[in-house]
Amino acid sequence: MRNEKQAGNKILWLFAVGQLGWATLSGVITNWLVYFYQPSDTAIAAGAPLFITQGAVFAGLTIIGLIAAVGRIFDAVTDPWIASCSDRCRNKLGRRIPFLRYSAIPLGIVTVLVFISPAAGQSPKNGLFLLVMDLLFYLCLTLYCTPFNALIPELGRTQTARVNLSTFISITFFLGTAVSYLVPNVAGLFEASLGYAGSYRAAIAIFAVFAVVCMEVPAFTINEHEYADTTPCDSKMFKSLGKTFSNHEFKKFVTSDVLYWIALTMFQTGLPFYITVLMKLDSGMSFVLFALMTGISLIFYAPVNILAKKFGKKKIVQWAFIAFAGVFTLTTFCGLGGIGGMAWGVIVSALAAIPMAALGILPQAIVADIAEADRITAGENRQGMFYAARTFAFKLGQSVAMLIFTSLAKVGSNGFGYRLSAVVAAVLCLAGGLVFFAYNEKATIAAISAAGENGAV
Repeated sequence: MRNEKQAGNKILWLFAVGQLGWATLSGVITNWLVYFYQPSDTAIAAGAPLFITQGAVFAGLTIIGLIAAVGRIFDAVTDPWIASCSDRCRNKLGRRIPFLRYSAIPLGIVTVLVFISPAAGQSPKNGLFLLVMDLLFYLCLTLYCTPFNALIPELGRTQTARVNLSTFISITFFLGTAVSYLVPNVAGLFEASLGYAGSYRAAIAIFAVFAVVCMEVPAFTINEHEYADTTPCDSKMFKSLGKTFSNHEFKKFVTSDVLYWIALTMFQTGLPFYITVLMKLDSGMSFVLFALMTGISLIFYAPVNILAKKFGKKKIVQWAFIAFAGVFTLTTFCGLGGIGGMAWGVIVSALAAIPMAALGILPQAIVADIAEADRITAGENRQGMFYAARTFAFKLGQSVAMLIFTSLAKVGSNGFGYRLSAVVAAVLCLAGGLVFFAYNEKATIAAISAAGENGAV
């Protein structure tokens, strides 16, 4: 039995504020990178300039799709390296906190630079600069997020605490993502004086400052030594990564997770296009509809929290996979059937809110369970590597998603490619749910309970 203090809800909320920050910056890149650099005809008509080559350049792939995919692949590859550095860190502040303190400001700066183009008009210089900034963004994001996620099983050391913490960080994640959808709304305040591109850059700079402040909150308010086992791990990166992927339950979970994230990334990247092209609404409605979805989702956080503790996480997640696949399928019909665009937006947002609550909370708690069970059975503190291995896998999936979406977006006319992307997302989400059926939650919880770690659900 470990002797570290059990973190109370105050500490868990302070920790969750950090996720509000990085989720805002991640949302800015996920939601607006493609929209900014591969604008729709509607956006171009509204004054959106072109900075990089448009259209397919190789095997149906676009420049922005390739850049976004390369960034995600680079991000995935660096995850295990940063996780290993964090697991083995011997800093006086602990194994995780030093990374959080010193990566937040660079992450905020490089987020703004992603949307800066050194040359006027379409130019290879812009594409090269964007690639470099995109890679730096993901490196800084990994430096913050991988150690941050590794603290989840340390701060939440019981089943109840893990579900509570996963609930808190899910709330701040969705709030951060919702804030990121405000970019065009805030940009509109500056467009008259700064122009289309300049207004977006100003808005993103404002959000970057907000995000950095949030990310520094846990870094300066939590004493890692009080709540976490800061004993460094001795395993080298590849050995530790191999041990992690040899965990059978983790392999089942991460396979389903990859499929889910491909689907979700395609849907999230496509959302501004679904709203502006299929629903024929203003881009500013992206925030309104996502805020509606988030608000409804938050209502269901408490029921998900309670039901997960009563019936287990697996059953809730299985249902959520199927429900989300249904929402993605419904999205393909947006703008059709004589139903107005706003009505479609409300329908999709409301229906997506419930499975979003479950899949926003429980996967993090499941990884914490698996990492804790492995710590008990293997006797080694590799929490950082478990979260890195998960992000390594799903970020590869996100790379695939960016390639697929940006290519499908160019198929046909009148929004056909956007509808097709929603169909593909639905199929992949359903496949992820089927794979997750193989996860043995009872065996994982039993391993924790047997060690007297308060593992009962």
